[in-house]
Amino acid sequence: MADLISITDPGDLRVAAYRDIKERDLVGRQGLFIAEGETVLRSFVRDAPGRVRSVLIDGKRAEKLADLFADLPPGVPVYSAGQAVIDAIAGFHLHRGVLAVGEKAPALEVDDLLSRAGERAVVVVLMGIANHDNLGGIFRNAAAFGADGVILDADCCDPLYRKAIRVSSGATLSVPTARLAPGQDVIAALERRGFEALALSPSADEILARLQPPARSAVLLGAEGPGLPGAVMARTRTVGIPMANGFDSLNVAATSGIVLHHLRFATS
Repeated sequence: MADLISITDPGDLRVAAYRDIKERDLVGRQGLFIAEGETVLRSFVRDAPGRVRSVLIDGKRAEKLADLFADLPPGVPVYSAGQAVIDAIAGFHLHRGVLAVGEKAPALEVDDLLSRAGERAVVVVLMGIANHDNLGGIFRNAAAFGADGVILDADCCDPLYRKAIRVSSGATLSVPTARLAPGQDVIAALERRGFEALALSPSADEILARLQPPARSAVLLGAEGPGLPGAVMARTRTVGIPMANGFDSLNVAATSGIVLHHLRFATS
C-alpha cells in the first residue's frame, strides 16, 4: 500500500491542481491534464507511469487500488480525502472518486507519426470533430482495432480534455497523436508516406464492405452534419456504409469502429 497523504481541507495547496475542474478544463492547464476514474487511471499508469504527477482518491477506494499504487514511480504523491472534501475540491460531485494529474506527452509531428507506421498500417485523420464524446469514442476504437495513430486538424477539440479521456477509456493517453499545423496539406503528407486516403461519406459510390484494404490506409472522418471539406473529398477515395430504410448516416464514432474493423480484419 502506498503512503497515503490525508487531505481534510479543500483549500490545501497540495491539491490545488484539482480545484474547480470543470472551469479550469475550459481554459487549459499549461501542459497538464486531469484523468478521471479507475479505468482511465489504470490505463495511464500502465502506458505512461512517468507522466503521472499525483493522484487524489476517495479514501474508501484505497484498498482496491493498492496494486495500482505499487506501479507508480517513487515519489508520486497519492492524496486521500473523504467524498465531501473531494467534491469541494473538484467543484461538483465526483462519484468515481479517482482523479490524477498528468503531464502531456511531447508534441508529435504528422510526418513523424506516419514514418513510424509499418508496411501495413492504418491511421485516422479527423477534421472538425468538436464533440468530446465523439472524439473519445473514435480514440477508443482506434486503440481497440490497433490504429497506428490519429491526426487532428486545428478545428478538433482537445483529446486530453477530461471527458474525452474518460469516454476513450484512456486511449487518448496512449494512441500516437499529431496535430496538423495551420495550412498543412494532410493529403500530400499521406501520399508522401504511401498512405491511401479513404474519405467516409454517406454519398460515396464505393461500399466499404467491398473495399480491398490498402496496405497503408488513412481513414478521413469529418464532423456530423458538414462532413469533410469538398476540397479534401475531391482528392481522396470516397467510401460509404449503406443505410437501411433511407436512414441518413451513423454517428461518426460508430462509423470509425466499423471502418477500422474492416481495414484490420477484412480478408485480403
